[in-house]
Amino acid sequence: MKKDIPQLKVLDLAIAVVPRDGELWDCYIINLKDEPIQNVLVNSRGYGEKDGETVKTSILRHYFEEIGPLQILKIEPIPTNLFYLTNEYWVSFKYDKYMYDKKYVFVPGSLDEAHFTMIPFINLKGVMIR
Repeated sequence: MKKDIPQLKVLDLAIAVVPRDGELWDCYIINLKDEPIQNVLVNSRGYGEKDGETVKTSILRHYFEEIGPLQILKIEPIPTNLFYLTNEYWVSFKYDKYMYDKKYVFVPGSLDEAHFTMIPFINLKGVMIR
């Protein structure tokens, strides 16, 4: 029955976007848990409008067999000319015998220095969603 399915929330996982140089930023996944997570799948895509027309990027899929405890891994670079789009990262993974998933959405205007915070493990400033 539906009531028997646990409603588990994703905790201690983050996506961060950090400037690399003028034209490229890097996107990272951060495991803030004290235990590893397995079978991590990250789908990334961008969508929005430009000059009244719908714009969509390709959907990219990244797989990591395991992300260790308190570890950060680079997912992909993102060019700054895509910041006018909504950039979405949908993460699913296995932890403690259960499957989890969560969408991390960077809306247009959110990838900006005004929203910078210190990113753990790499000691660089960027935008992070937990």
